[in-house]
Amino acid sequence: MKRAGMLRQVSDFSDFSRGHGLQELLRQGEEPSYVQSSPDGQHLLVLQKSRPPPLPRVVAFQRHSIGGANLERNWQPPQPALVGLLFLQSPVTLGSWVLAIVWEHGRTEVWHFVVAVGWQLLQTLELCQGARARIVSVCSQGASLAWCEERPPLDAHSDMSKCAFRFCVCTRALEVGEQGVRLGSIRIVLHNSPEYQILASPQHVFLVPAAASFATTSKFLLIWHPEKAKLAITAPSAGFVHSKVLHSSSESDFRKLLLGSVGLLSGLAPLDIHTSAVSNSGGLLLVSTKGAVNMVEPDGTQRHIFDLEGGPLAQGRPVQLKTFGSILACVLAGVLYLVDQNSGRLIEKKILSMKEVHFLESLGEEDSIQLLTQTGIYNFSFSKPEDSSRPEPCLVEMVFEEACRYYQRRSLSSSKLTVEKLKKGGVFQAPVALAAILQHSINQKQKPAQGLPDTYAKLLSTMSLELQSYMSLELLKTCVVCAPESDVESYCEELVEQEVSRVLHSDMDKDNLAYLNSVFASFPKAAWKATRSCLQLQQNGDGLLVARATPEVWKKVLGGPQQEDLGHNGVVPLFELICASFLRFKPKWLPSFVELTQQYVSLSWAYSSKEGPEGRVPLYKRALGVLARKNKRSEADDEMELELLLCSKRPKAVLQALHFLICLKRWQRVVEVAEKFSKLSPLLNKEIFTTLLAEFAQHRELDPYLETLWPLCPAELTASDILTVVLQHLPRSQEDPVPFSSEGNQLTVGLLKPLLQRVVQRPCIQDEMYSDALQSPIFPPPTPPREH
Repeated sequence: MKRAGMLRQVSDFSDFSRGHGLQELLRQGEEPSYVQSSPDGQHLLVLQKSRPPPLPRVVAFQRHSIGGANLERNWQPPQPALVGLLFLQSPVTLGSWVLAIVWEHGRTEVWHFVVAVGWQLLQTLELCQGARARIVSVCSQGASLAWCEERPPLDAHSDMSKCAFRFCVCTRALEVGEQGVRLGSIRIVLHNSPEYQILASPQHVFLVPAAASFATTSKFLLIWHPEKAKLAITAPSAGFVHSKVLHSSSESDFRKLLLGSVGLLSGLAPLDIHTSAVSNSGGLLLVSTKGAVNMVEPDGTQRHIFDLEGGPLAQGRPVQLKTFGSILACVLAGVLYLVDQNSGRLIEKKILSMKEVHFLESLGEEDSIQLLTQTGIYNFSFSKPEDSSRPEPCLVEMVFEEACRYYQRRSLSSSKLTVEKLKKGGVFQAPVALAAILQHSINQKQKPAQGLPDTYAKLLSTMSLELQSYMSLELLKTCVVCAPESDVESYCEELVEQEVSRVLHSDMDKDNLAYLNSVFASFPKAAWKATRSCLQLQQNGDGLLVARATPEVWKKVLGGPQQEDLGHNGVVPLFELICASFLRFKPKWLPSFVELTQQYVSLSWAYSSKEGPEGRVPLYKRALGVLARKNKRSEADDEMELELLLCSKRPKAVLQALHFLICLKRWQRVVEVAEKFSKLSPLLNKEIFTTLLAEFAQHRELDPYLETLWPLCPAELTASDILTVVLQHLPRSQEDPVPFSSEGNQLTVGLLKPLLQRVVQRPCIQDEMYSDALQSPIFPPPTPPREH
């Protein structure tokens, strides 16, 4: 049911100080203005970059003004231009902020607003260290500034095209205290780099190649993680991500950073970026010149959200982007698009009468959308869906639209099939008949067959059960709309269960999968209950998870469209949807569910069959992918990752879990895993024992568990093999070795003696093979028979 949107004016600028001047400033200049609101929503800053007259300037306007000094700054070329208006958190008072005005040559003015006093200049600082530096892009992250600056070569006659890597990316804390403003020490994130546009989310800084960058360096993005001192190189469209922790300033050199990835990146096409912005979820929104809107997550992955209409976008054609909760708002050529970020569904498309539009921060309401225009501030809200007493026209249109898609997929003709062509009849009689039956059965509930042709009447009697199911579903929808708030939840659960069951018993194509994605996103709790009901999930008397779903339902869960078939449009396969529900509502069941699905796969598909789900990406890896998409990581997630790796019982996954436990230094669990999974195969037993033997050689943490570990020694390992492993992994001491060390963490022969005795005393495999021959009284032994 589509929601109708309504635009309502909330301010005509009369509630702003110098409101008439604000309106005039927005109308001046050929280039669009840059408008930004303060964190408390009480101030508007307008940056007018148009050429004189008037002069380029920045002006602050206060809402509900009670007097005080105004803020207005202008400049005239060849004076350095203004490159950033940034609001930074002030730790002096909770929720307070300061304004930093950053100029091209690095000079930074820090302003503060005081009630009844107005704007006050706190201090003027120099952001850059070199006098010749020029800032090209700047952003704020909390109480810090990050920027990209150009450092021209010392030789003024140098060819600038040969000095492409003359830029540097830096960060610096700006501390506002009771004693004044102080700049922290400068930190160089990247030097000898090309030009980048710097965009910051609360936890990450995105480095987007500038439009003038060379083709070789515009094939990838960089993502800086300040807390981890990690820089990630990502080419989202190609699925390439490479991260590196920068331990020293020498590792911050751009060319050294790319040394290990040059071969992979050289074959990629340059990024197609028209507009970029940061979403409220911390991702990077990119609009291509073809109008495709994509989201790059902080981990470097990319997903497609929506395609804007209007064909290719010219470089000077502005696109406004802003996220409000789960809604992505875009303004292009006077058209407002509202899109669901999760599903990529177009919620609303509205033609605006305003020439220039700016998005403002909406305080309090996450999904409230505020627009600033030349005539005032407008709020976009959704009206409640009205209950229509005559659903037939909409229903008939749905029948013909679905028929269009159905016939177009199966048509060999290149001509476009439309609803109008279907309504005229001709070849396609099925949608005409179905539309007539639906209209007649809804209008004539008492006498459904009256007035219908004989052929339609017979068809109506055949499909009476399906019609009854449809009518009961429509009745349930009406109950949901008209019910009191206390009953809505139970009605929604019933409705969602019917819908999920219906889809699971029909063809699982891309449209049905996209529909299920929207159901899970809109009604997560009800979808979880519906999933449990459809799969018949419950715990048996031993506490183990069991499922009594039919093979047809299992095939829909595991064999529907996969991620490579769906592309990056925000839709995920059904298995991933169900795993996400487990993580949200019953996380401890997820490993058992993955184990159940693996058991079903092993019975239904041949091992490594390409048709089966395990022939593409293993199910445990798909479940791990769902876990990795969680926004916040916790200790419970680490434990869940371990359980998912172990429940797969795959050698590589078990070894990965073992190494993970070793990194966490959970030695008791390490020994338990080794003891349990060494029984799966001799090869895995050897890998596990060799890994633990290497750890034993390096430290003394495993000494309490040696009685459990030594029996795990594989039969084919000899004493020389064991000594070789131990010698290869002995820790290298920085000091000269001494006969008797005072440290108690060194490996001694006494610790190894029980293992070596065990191996030496064990009968050799070859001795067992020839023991009968050696004990034979006949000498020499008889010649074995030859095979002809």
